[in-house]
Amino acid sequence: MTKIDIHSSSPYQVLLGRDALPKLGGLVREKSSAARALVVSDSNVAPLYLGTVQASLKSDGFKTASFVFEAGERSKTLKTVEEILKAAAQNELDRKDIIIALGGGVTGDMAGFAAAVYLRGINYVQVPTSLLAQIDSSVGGKTGCDLSAGKNLVGAFHSPVLVLCDFSCLETLPAGDFANGMSEMIKTAAIKDVELFDELGKEFSRESLYGYIGRCIDIKRAVVEMDEFETGERRLLNFGHTLGHAVERCQNYSGYGHGQAVAVGMAMITKTSQNAGLTEPGTYETLVALLRQHGLPVGCDIPISELCCAALSDKKREASRISLALLKRPGEAYVHAIDTAKLEEFLS
Repeated sequence: MTKIDIHSSSPYQVLLGRDALPKLGGLVREKSSAARALVVSDSNVAPLYLGTVQASLKSDGFKTASFVFEAGERSKTLKTVEEILKAAAQNELDRKDIIIALGGGVTGDMAGFAAAVYLRGINYVQVPTSLLAQIDSSVGGKTGCDLSAGKNLVGAFHSPVLVLCDFSCLETLPAGDFANGMSEMIKTAAIKDVELFDELGKEFSRESLYGYIGRCIDIKRAVVEMDEFETGERRLLNFGHTLGHAVERCQNYSGYGHGQAVAVGMAMITKTSQNAGLTEPGTYETLVALLRQHGLPVGCDIPISELCCAALSDKKREASRISLALLKRPGEAYVHAIDTAKLEEFLS
């Protein structure tokens, strides 16, 4: 397996390879003296992989329990987190025990947050099964859930003790979920790696994809090591996300998936910044062509006024300013702050 070391305040390792889930128990045992492991998963992923994961954990001496919630962003609430915490308590997890997040970004965010607050913090392991989670949400230590007022408004920085990316899990992904992951891959390339950006516009093999996943994780590693708690450089990773989160909220988390919404956000903000002279001419057209090539949307019918209202509850707002990640050109990004009162005018 490929190994990527994350040198954050709580260092951990990302392991990448095929057919890795049966090895999970031994890998977790190297990191933990826990007696019990609570596996958190959703209704789509659990039927596919929960049995394999529990069997592996049991073979290495863990007493296992599971909590399965209804799949989807609409489950990413404090109520679901509370149910995870109840499951941890009912199964008598103590401070040395561990939570396993088995699934996509919603699962990882909530399970990680539950681990951050249960008994004031216990260890957890990320086992991302979606492309989006493998290249983005499982790495970096961000955990949390949504409020009715906005996405990811509750959370904590809490690093896992291990991330295990099994490429075999990607073979069961529906096409829509795969496209959601490609959106985050395009985002990563657009802000930091023009060569990858160009390669994503060509035909590539499954083996090439696995290499691209590692490249994206390594890019995020470098950013997180430089700015773990998102006070500067890490804000670049939010390219497309301020408007993308607004799209998700305006659609009540039942329309576009996260990656699709981010694709819309990337297209909209780049069209705006290019028109304003803040982005190199032609960047918008190149970006939109790549997004469309991978089956991603580049627009929506939500009025700008509604998007702005939703965007202003985003966690990237500070007092009367909001920070926007913009492209200078493919492969190079920067943060541009504007007055919140001027956001609608800027986007219009």
